[in-house]
Formats: sequence, C-alpha cells, structure tokens
Amino acid sequence: MAEHYHSPEDLKRLAEYKELAGPEFQAFVTFDGTVGRDGGAIDRLNRELIAVGVAISSQCPYCVQVHVTNAKKAGATKAQIAEASMVAAALGAGAAVTHGTMAFKIFDDV
Repeated sequence: MAEHYHSPEDLKRLAEYKELAGPEFQAFVTFDGTVGRDGGAIDRLNRELIAVGVAISSQCPYCVQVHVTNAKKAGATKAQIAEASMVAAALGAGAAVTHGTMAFKIFDDV
C-alpha cells in the first residue's frame, strides 16, 4: 500500500468509540454496513461508486481507501472511479457557486 498521511493504525482507536459511546457507535456500524449490502434498488457496485464519490467529497482518506477497494471488488473499473470522482467534484463546485450567491447577498447587505 502507498504511503499516506493517515495510518491504518489509527483505525484501531475506533475501539474507543465503542467503549465511550457504545449505543451510538453500534448504530453507526449497523447503518454504515448498509452501504455494501446486496439487494435493494441499487446494486452493490453502484452503492460503492456513490460511496466513493461521497468519500472524495468529504475528504475522508479512510473512506476512500475502503470504498475504492470495495468498488473494485464489486467490479468497478478505473474509469468508473474517475467518473465518480469527477461527479463528486462537479457537485462540490456547484455547491461553492450557489453558496457564492449567498456571499453576494451578504455583500449587498453590508
């Protein structure tokens, strides 16, 4: 695995969550587990491609690692990962532009 600014060793600290916020952590684990489930209206590959886009948008290096790996295992191609990344980037840019209109409103009110 390539060198990253985060360490997989960091994930060992998740046990602290289980200890300190057990019910909430368990609820998160259960909910998070639905990403890779089979069945439903969205198949596993597309669930993982969505997760890749969200992970990239939220800039979670652990999530990127997990969901790119899972997407590849589900049959994703590198081109699909690239497109999911670009869709995420486009939506992020769109959000920045529309929030820019809020900046205009604030500017006009000052």
